[in-house]
Amino acid sequence: MSACLLAMGLCMGAWAQPVPVATAAAAPVTLAPIPVEAFFQWPKVMQVKLSPSGRQLALTTSRNNNRVGLVVITLGGSGEAPTAGYVAGFSDADITHFDWVGDKRLVFSAIDLQAGSGEDYRLAPGLYAVDADGSQMRQLVKRRGRQFFVDGNVIDRTLEWNHILLATPKQQPGVASDEVLIGHMDFIDKRVRQITPMWLNTRTGRTHSAAVFGAPSQTVAWKFDSRGEPRLAVTYDEGRQRVHWRAPGESQWRLISESDLLTPPFHPVDVDDAGTLYLTYGEGARGDAVLSVFDFEKGAPQKPGLVSTPGFDYRGNLVLDRPGGRALGVTVETDAEQTIWFDPEMKQLQALVDDKLPGRVNRLSCRRCGADDMVVLVRSFSDRDPGRLYLYEAADQRWKFISTVLDDIDPRRMATVDLHRITARDGRDLPVWLTIPPGVQPGHPAPAVVLVHGGPWARIGHWQWQAMEQFLASRGYLVISPEFRGSTGYGDAHYRAGWKQWGQSMQDDVADALLWARAQGWADKERACIAGASYGGYATLMGLVRNPELYRCGVAWAAVTDPFLFIQGSWWVDDDISGDGRKYYLQHMVGDAEKDAAMLTAASPVAQAKRIQAPLLLAFGESDRRVPIAHGRRLREALTDAGHPPEWVSYPNEGHGWRLMSNQIDWAQRVEKFLAQHLQADSKAEVAH
Repeated sequence: MSACLLAMGLCMGAWAQPVPVATAAAAPVTLAPIPVEAFFQWPKVMQVKLSPSGRQLALTTSRNNNRVGLVVITLGGSGEAPTAGYVAGFSDADITHFDWVGDKRLVFSAIDLQAGSGEDYRLAPGLYAVDADGSQMRQLVKRRGRQFFVDGNVIDRTLEWNHILLATPKQQPGVASDEVLIGHMDFIDKRVRQITPMWLNTRTGRTHSAAVFGAPSQTVAWKFDSRGEPRLAVTYDEGRQRVHWRAPGESQWRLISESDLLTPPFHPVDVDDAGTLYLTYGEGARGDAVLSVFDFEKGAPQKPGLVSTPGFDYRGNLVLDRPGGRALGVTVETDAEQTIWFDPEMKQLQALVDDKLPGRVNRLSCRRCGADDMVVLVRSFSDRDPGRLYLYEAADQRWKFISTVLDDIDPRRMATVDLHRITARDGRDLPVWLTIPPGVQPGHPAPAVVLVHGGPWARIGHWQWQAMEQFLASRGYLVISPEFRGSTGYGDAHYRAGWKQWGQSMQDDVADALLWARAQGWADKERACIAGASYGGYATLMGLVRNPELYRCGVAWAAVTDPFLFIQGSWWVDDDISGDGRKYYLQHMVGDAEKDAAMLTAASPVAQAKRIQAPLLLAFGESDRRVPIAHGRRLREALTDAGHPPEWVSYPNEGHGWRLMSNQIDWAQRVEKFLAQHLQADSKAEVAH
C-alpha cells in the first residue's frame, strides 16, 4: 500500500476477526461522554465502488488534509499485494460523487464541504474526469460560481453548468469507450422544464446527440439500458405526468401512462436490456407499494407483483447484472434492509457473509456475480455501527478488511434502534422508532426527546446508525421518532391520511407516540421535550401549542412557522418552491390559502404564538431558500411580543440544514445544553419558564 493510504487509516488486511459484535450490556458509568465531534465528523469513507472488471476499487475519503479526495486501489492477483494511489483532489473543494467509465477512467463532481449548505442554491457541482492512475484530468462541465483550484494539470474544454450526468453505460460491444450520457437542463419558474440527453466523450470533451427520433418534449426524467439506449421518458406539463416507452429494436415512442401528478398508476424503477420495465404500484387496502413489471399487452402493471413487503412500501434497488441486464435480486427495506437473491450462487454467498457477520445488514455489490472469479464488496452495518467495508475475491476465497466508515465510534457504547407498530387514537397503525440508550428498558424510563422528521412526505426511520439520534441517546435521552400519517414508506393510505392534516391528526400521532412510550415504561412521565427540523420544526412548534402538558421545551430548526407563506410565497421572500409545486402539490397536501384559511390559521405557529409558553430554542440558516429565515423572524417577533422570546441562533451561508462541521458541532452543543437545562430537573415545577 502507498504511504498516503496508510496515513488515511485505510488498509487491506486479511479478515481474521471480522468485527467485534456489540452486546446489549450497558457501558460502564465511569466512561467519559463521547465527544460531540465523533458524531458529526465527515465519514472516513464516503462512497466506494468496484470497477466494471472488479480489478480495481475506487473510494472517496476525507482523510487527506481535511478534504475529500478520490483514491483507486488496484487489487492484486494471486499472491500479489494491492497497490493504491490518490488520483484526484482539490485544495479547496471535496469530491462528493463519482462513477466508473469503463475500467480506466472515472467521472466525478465536487462541492465545498467547508462552506455552508447555502452554496448549493447558488453553485453547480460541475463534472470532471480522470484516469484511474491519476493522469489526464479534464474539467467537462463548469461550476456555476467560483471555480476550484486543482492539484495538478487540467485540460479544460467545458460545457456550461446546466449539464448533469445521467448515466454511465457499461463497456460492451457497441458502446463507445470513455463516453457518458449527460443531460442539458432547461428551466422555467424554478423547475426543470426539459432535460435533453447527449453523449459526452470524457477525454475530448466533445458531445453528440443521444436523442431518438420522436422523443417526447418536456422530458424531465429518463431511464436508459446498459448500452445507454433511452427506454423510458417521463414528461410534466400543466399538472399532468406522462410516461413514454421505446422498446428495443423500435424507433418510435409510445405513451403508456397519463395521470395528474398526485395519482400516478405506477412509479418506474429500472429497465433491463431485454426490454423489461420494472415498477412499483399500490396493492391492497393499505396501498403498499410492490415491485412488478409492466405488461405491455395489457397496458398495466403485472399482477400479482414480483416482490411485496406487507406493512411497508417496497423500497430498495434492483440488482442487475451489467452488461446483459439480468436481474440477480432485489434489496428491500422493511424494519431492516435485506437482499432477496434470485441467483443461487449469490444467495449462498449472502448466507456465508451473514454467518460471518451476524446481527448486521450485509450489503453485497459484485462484479462477475456468481462466477468462480467474482469480486464482492461488502458493506456491513447495524443500528450501533456506522459500517465496515470488506472485499471478497472468489478465485482465492480471500476476505480482506478495507476500512471502517467512521472513526472513534465504539458500537458497544451506542444505542439500539427498534421499530414498534402502535395504534393511534383513531385506530390507525402508527410506526414508531425508538433509539434506546444502554441501560434503558421498560420499568427503567429515561427522559425523552420526541424527534419529529422533516418532509413531511418521507420515511426517515431506519435500522442503522444515525448521528443526531445517537448523539441524543449518548446523553441519556430516549429518542422517540414517529412515522406519523403523511410519512411515506408505509403504504399509500398512510401517506394520504396526512393530507391537509398539518397541526391536526399528524400532530396527534406525534403526541400518541410519546404517550405510548410512557405507558410502556420507556419514557419518563414528566420529562420530555420535542424537537425537529423543517416540517419536524413545525411539528415541534405545534406540539407546544396543542399539547403544552406533554413537553417541557422545544428545539426547532429550519422550521416552517407560517403555513400561508409556505403555500403562497411572497414577492418579498425568495424561496425555491415553483409555481407548479404550489399549484399542483401544496394546496392539495397542506391546504388552500383561501378555502382553508381558518384551518391554516389554527395550525399556524405564528398566529398561535401566544400559546407557546415553554422554553424554545430556534435556529435558521441565513441562506435557506426552502424555508427562508423570514419564517424564523416572524415567529421570533410574535413570541417576543407575547412575552416569551426564544433562544435564537442563525448561521450565515447555511441553507436548509447545516453542512459546515463547526456549525453542526455548535448546534449540537447548544441542543445538549438546552436539553440538560430543561430535562435534568426532577419535576416541571423546577423548570423556570
